[in-house]
Amino acid sequence: MESVWNQSIAVWKWLMDHLIYINLILSVIIVFFQRRDPKAVWTWLLALYFIPVFGFLFYLILGQDMRKGKMFRVKEVEDRMRYSARNQEEFLKSHDIGLDSSLARDYSDLVMYNLETSGSVLTVDNTVEIFTDGEKKFQDLREELSKATRFIHLQYYIIKNDELFDSIIPILIERAKAGVEVRILCDGMGGRFMRKSKWDILKESGVKVGIFFPPVLGRLHLRINYRNHRKIVVIDNRIGYVGGFNIGREYISKDPKFGYWRDTHLKLQGGSVLSLQIRFALDWNYAVGENLFKNMTYFCEDEDGACLYNMGVVDINQVEKKLGIQIIASGPDARSRQIRDNYIRLFSKAKHHIYIQTPYFVPDDAVLSALRVAARSGVDVRLMIPCKPDHPFVYWATYSYVGDLLSEGARCYTYENGFLHSKGVMTDGKVSSYGTANMDIRSFELNFEVNAVIYDEETTRKLEELFLEDLKVCEEITPERYEARSIFIRIKEQGSRLLSPLL
Repeated sequence: MESVWNQSIAVWKWLMDHLIYINLILSVIIVFFQRRDPKAVWTWLLALYFIPVFGFLFYLILGQDMRKGKMFRVKEVEDRMRYSARNQEEFLKSHDIGLDSSLARDYSDLVMYNLETSGSVLTVDNTVEIFTDGEKKFQDLREELSKATRFIHLQYYIIKNDELFDSIIPILIERAKAGVEVRILCDGMGGRFMRKSKWDILKESGVKVGIFFPPVLGRLHLRINYRNHRKIVVIDNRIGYVGGFNIGREYISKDPKFGYWRDTHLKLQGGSVLSLQIRFALDWNYAVGENLFKNMTYFCEDEDGACLYNMGVVDINQVEKKLGIQIIASGPDARSRQIRDNYIRLFSKAKHHIYIQTPYFVPDDAVLSALRVAARSGVDVRLMIPCKPDHPFVYWATYSYVGDLLSEGARCYTYENGFLHSKGVMTDGKVSSYGTANMDIRSFELNFEVNAVIYDEETTRKLEELFLEDLKVCEEITPERYEARSIFIRIKEQGSRLLSPLL
């Protein structure tokens, strides 16, 4: 035992004697071998300087760059989606885009960007139902789950071991016993509240369970900073859900800490459901190793996968109501920050107003600059955030960035009727983007996210009406109120803002 202690002392002494060279090597790795935002690089370098050696251990756990691998790719679907995107590009260049003329004229460049960047196909044969209340959303979900005849694909960032999941489990078990294929995918961090025995009950009943980035040795999360934040449900390729609600009692307003939970979730029908199904299948393949694309009946009525080749190529004249949707996704595995870039493009194209709802507002320089320019140009920029934190560190950083918008003439509000978790952008009553992504660096850089970009005036106006209705229970953060903050609050804000690149 004494020899082990002496060896440990010797190793520590060697590390301290060569600390300058070790830090230099580690700094070179961070600067030259990782493609990161310059602010994040400087923050990590400071961590190395002030916390030698251990700073790099934190970096290995929290700061890995995941773009360097091909671990999330599935060759079969890549080829099909690339063909489908090119097919739609040619179709849209020679045909009516399928949207109202003003939308087609003003946003065709955004449609093409999403096609070119990630093969996000535009579908126009959709319907959208909006849920802002958790009880109503999960009641509707339970009803649709009970109608499933072929498969249920259910993916949530958080699934908690409480009464909400208990109300869903019997339906999943009953459907599995009836021959319906049931798959549940949960994030490793978000699923840490679930007992293994509960998963075992589901598995024994025929439900397949996958964990995205599972912990090792029981509780150790080596990829704690990378989280699959997506919430997707696909039922029989007939119904799709995407939005902000997770599975937990707080999301149905049963947690006194938060009170009423205000969120936004979309129920989709039409071609956009296939896009959600593809996104689920890619995540499932990585987490479980089961390639769903080997069986095209999960995606198409026929077995040759023709629907993937022809996604978005429809006879516009046969579509009674044209509601355009592109499902866009982003994550640390992607080279582009697609959701972030869509926000920037929407901000730059806005002529009248921009409405934003987000629980966390920690933008990068590009997003903040786009909003500043919009506000200076006379666009009515309004931001709604919660009145209380669920993560205090991020909340104080959010409040710091609010000041940057107020100084440019934007209007900012705190939602006072409980907790605001809704994540979306609406511009000019024409186009909206709602889904799982917050307006923060984590969602732009580190989380796996998915949003629906909705090219439809009626749906966007409904979302804007809900936003304006929420303003009735909001308190405006006036410049005077903001300037009256105490010195202690300002210190918290600036400290949180300084460390935000480490998120």
